[in-house]
Amino acid sequence: MIARPATSSTLKEINLRTVLDVIRAEAPVSRAEIARRTGISKPTVSALLQDLLEMGLVSETVRAELGPTYGALFFAPRPEAAYVLALDVGARRLRGAVADLDGTIRIRRDVLVEGLDAPRIVQTGAELAEELCAEAGIHRGALQHAAVGVPGVVDRRDGRIWQGANIPSLDGFAVQEAFEQALGMPATVENDIHLAALGEQRRGNGTAAESFTFLSVGTGVGAGLVLHGELHRGFAGAAGELDCAVEPAEFDAQDPCAASLLRYAVSRLPEEAALGALTTERVFALARDGHPGACSVVDEEARRITGYLAPVAAVVDVELVVLGGGIGLNGDLLLDRIRERLAARVPYPPRIEVSALGDAAVLTGAVSVATRAALEQILTLRFAAPGHRRP
Repeated sequence: MIARPATSSTLKEINLRTVLDVIRAEAPVSRAEIARRTGISKPTVSALLQDLLEMGLVSETVRAELGPTYGALFFAPRPEAAYVLALDVGARRLRGAVADLDGTIRIRRDVLVEGLDAPRIVQTGAELAEELCAEAGIHRGALQHAAVGVPGVVDRRDGRIWQGANIPSLDGFAVQEAFEQALGMPATVENDIHLAALGEQRRGNGTAAESFTFLSVGTGVGAGLVLHGELHRGFAGAAGELDCAVEPAEFDAQDPCAASLLRYAVSRLPEEAALGALTTERVFALARDGHPGACSVVDEEARRITGYLAPVAAVVDVELVVLGGGIGLNGDLLLDRIRERLAARVPYPPRIEVSALGDAAVLTGAVSVATRAALEQILTLRFAAPGHRRP
């Protein structure tokens, strides 16, 4: 490929993004400080700041705590310049949130979608977006971008979903196109556990880790890998599908998901099974009370989770594992058991923690993706506008 020289417009676009990044990271920050941090001349910084003010992405402010500043102005981002929609699609619940450009969630609500097929879930997502905006007093047109977490592998070529068997008709469904049409705005669709890993990196226990794994254990099992600070999706977007690493004949005896664990628990808790009261929540509650049968089930679950983590720890050598999902969040019972087993399996076991975000991990990651995309859209539109000023 022949490299093309940068045009003045290209350079200005790069500089504008650089200045905005500094303001978002250091606000409130002065014009002089922006110039110092970026190495861009003060006159150019002034012109770029004027662009950002006109776009509504930043505002002028003061820093009263500094005392007299002799007219110096400071600049800060305007979170309300646009809003984003985050959706977390599950087999039982659809979680939705609207956030501002700083990533602050303004409103969140969960709705039941159990039994609905993929097209109906998409329509429910569109209805939820309208309701959230109305309740938060946000104009629907202010939504700039949507990010949607879905169970299954998102084909990076055409946005279709594969291995999404938990939701009727999701497998093979063109979910990105469907959401964009229903919502009337651009949408990014990503595997839900990949988004959960990004959420932990942004606001959870993964903020200080360069490389870590988010392992979700609940109705299903999935992993998200952050390597050297970047989400690793893999060649086809299927990184983290750990079920595929287990021999089919051994799958039910190794799978830590809820259904497999409950099948194992029947023989250990026959009285609960006879009453029809056997759920994972009940198993962990009994284990906390010291019930021997329930404790043996928790031991088995720790063994199964360790079996999934050991190959990741051995091959990728991450420094941290974050557990999430309905089962994975039971850290008081699982963490010590898993740590002990993993230390016996691999020479350099990772640190293991429970998600700090709980059931909001996917939404948090979706907000992060959506805000980044929304800012990119706004800047791209600015430079694509026919009347755009050039230096």
